[in-house]
Amino acid sequence: MRHRMMPSAALVVLALAVGCGTLAVWSAPEKRASAARTAEALRADELFWRTLHGGGYEQIPRTLTALKAAYLANPSDAVTAAHIGWMHIWRLAERSRLGSAAGPDITDDATLARRYFEEAVRLDPADARYLGFYASLLMTEGTIHRDEKLVRRGYYTMRDAVAAWPEFNYFTSGYSVSAQPHDSSRFREGLEAQWLNLDVCVGESVDRANPNYARYMRLETREGAKRVCWNSWIAPHNLEGFFLNLGDMLVKAGEPERAVTMYSNATLTPDYAHWRTRVCSSSGSPMPRPMSRCSAERIRQRADPR
Repeated sequence: MRHRMMPSAALVVLALAVGCGTLAVWSAPEKRASAARTAEALRADELFWRTLHGGGYEQIPRTLTALKAAYLANPSDAVTAAHIGWMHIWRLAERSRLGSAAGPDITDDATLARRYFEEAVRLDPADARYLGFYASLLMTEGTIHRDEKLVRRGYYTMRDAVAAWPEFNYFTSGYSVSAQPHDSSRFREGLEAQWLNLDVCVGESVDRANPNYARYMRLETREGAKRVCWNSWIAPHNLEGFFLNLGDMLVKAGEPERAVTMYSNATLTPDYAHWRTRVCSSSGSPMPRPMSRCSAERIRQRADPR
């Protein structure tokens, strides 16, 4: 009898041990956002914005070093965590600039970006921008690992992010799937999100047959939720980039006529003249050309890889 009782006793002890571990984790203090930012974090911020606004892709490693040093000194800073995430996203998104140096380990940037945005969301759950980027990275990471559960988790997290700030996260939602196959449901849904982004920004349904945006330029604002629909100090060429991406997606979807209108919309802001990217360029330098020629050139470049 005594020997028969021993396995049961061992199970009880094991159950108690597991229970203690669960209780210990449950009772641990929550990580909280810091009330103030450090001087080191503010200096890293300055470098972050110089790198981003200057298009200094090659400066990403140096900028990440400064940001991560600031984060390690104060890992409760949501802004620093988000800035680290953004740098990793940028390196991944424009990996073609690395040429042959972009090996398979470039996908690690998706994992690192997701981890830092996860921290940013935990520290500042009220900022829906963080939630949108976190959601897109869950889907990216899930796609890399062929983990459908993770992809779906990201998808429904993105729906929450869009509900929280549609003017911002419709674009995040659409852009994050713009590289998907043109005939995939995710790409089609992403393209629809871009159209809905226009609708919420102007407060009405944009005419999709003739989406000329000139009539809406008078709505430009620097305040409220709709401020992200326009150019700002944070994103000096936000509107141009939006229309360029939407035009590219329309070309990919087999709608070049609408793409031409979107490329033309990108030129409506006075800031377009100072934009490095532009709709088309020659010999590596932006050149003023008729928009019809620019659009035709870009459509030729984008039409093949569907």
